[in-house]
Amino acid sequence: MVESAGGGPGDGAAEMLDRPLPDGVRRRVVQIVSDGFGGLTVGELPAQLRQYARFAPNRRAKFAGNAMAAALETDPLFRQRIAEKFRDAQPELSGALDSGSPTPAADPLDVAAAAYVLRPTGWVKLVTAAGEEAQRADAERADEESRAELERLREELVQAREQTRTDTERLRTELDAAKKEAESLHRKLRSALSDVKRGEAALRKVQGEIEAVRADGQAQVSAAESETRRLRARLGEAEAALEATRRAAREGRSVEDMRVRLLLDTVLDAAQGLRRELALPPVSVRPAETVDAVEPGRMTPKDIAARALSEHDPAILDQLLALPQAHLVVDGYNVTKTGYPQMPLEKQRLRLLGQLSALAAQTGAEVTCVFDGAELAAPVLLAPPRGVRVLFSKPGVTADELIRQLVRAEPPGRPVIVASTDREVADGVAKAGARPVASAVLLKRLSRTSTL
Repeated sequence: MVESAGGGPGDGAAEMLDRPLPDGVRRRVVQIVSDGFGGLTVGELPAQLRQYARFAPNRRAKFAGNAMAAALETDPLFRQRIAEKFRDAQPELSGALDSGSPTPAADPLDVAAAAYVLRPTGWVKLVTAAGEEAQRADAERADEESRAELERLREELVQAREQTRTDTERLRTELDAAKKEAESLHRKLRSALSDVKRGEAALRKVQGEIEAVRADGQAQVSAAESETRRLRARLGEAEAALEATRRAAREGRSVEDMRVRLLLDTVLDAAQGLRRELALPPVSVRPAETVDAVEPGRMTPKDIAARALSEHDPAILDQLLALPQAHLVVDGYNVTKTGYPQMPLEKQRLRLLGQLSALAAQTGAEVTCVFDGAELAAPVLLAPPRGVRVLFSKPGVTADELIRQLVRAEPPGRPVIVASTDREVADGVAKAGARPVASAVLLKRLSRTSTL
């Protein structure tokens, strides 16, 4: 049975894929191997898979997926045995593939995975078609998600506008109420000032009356003295009368002084009571604070750019990195190929990241270095240096696009500096609110850091 599944002449064993298996097909292939795995003896398994013989199917697919896929590709005998197990489990699909007419209702990914294992004639076309179908499905699903997200954002925009209108109306109502309250307080203040003025007028009138009384008392004293001189002959009576008159004058002045003091205390108490009734708050805003002006210490990347410095002066980069919460995004290969293109890529990365780590330690700024993942033949085993975030772009995504995504992810107003000589990158990030600087400027600044 193994030989019948293996491949006599005319079957698809000689066909070869010119590209990696699509992810969806690969997962189905691993599941087929995991399902047929349990039906084989330990001796029938390749040496590298025997350690997984006792694993449950799901656990086996999770931990041994890469090993099973590699064994299926490199070990024809193992593939034939898995193919026999699959024929026993899926006779209808296997027969349809052998006849060259797979069931139209079957999942294209299942058909492609089965074709990859059974290797009938034309299996490469089935796998390729399944991969393209999966990509189309993913693209359609992404398009649907984008439309749904756009619709959600539109609804949120409508809600935000409605909320803004509501808040505006509420603030206008509160402003009108505040204006009315202020007008009422002004009226009360004017009334209080009028009362104070009336009190001051009454006080002046009382003071005039006191002066008149005092003048009258003095006239009486003069008259008494004159009477005393005329009646000197009657000295005893005159002295007694004079003493009585002086005593009366002194008592009269004491009563008038008491009246004036009582009236003054009454006016002061009335003024204090009026202050408590109005409950006027203390002044918290000074007139100088209402004048619109630029306060010291508030600067933006655009303010830095307007200074009289050359575009190629590293001092511009120092000033930008000194801004609060500054974020430096570096186009990795653009910088390294500008500064030291003759070095291998690995050494270029290590040299740049070491210099960026020193720069981050000096400035305290957030630093992100982006490399193009399309130039990698395998995953990079790299421990990012302290203070530097290292990112590689995904397959199908350029480093330029990843940089633009990083800039768009930042909140408006945060200082973001992008180091790249690529004009398209510089123009794109500038439109998004970031400040582009040339790679040569960063290299000059890094060379200064390495000499410190």
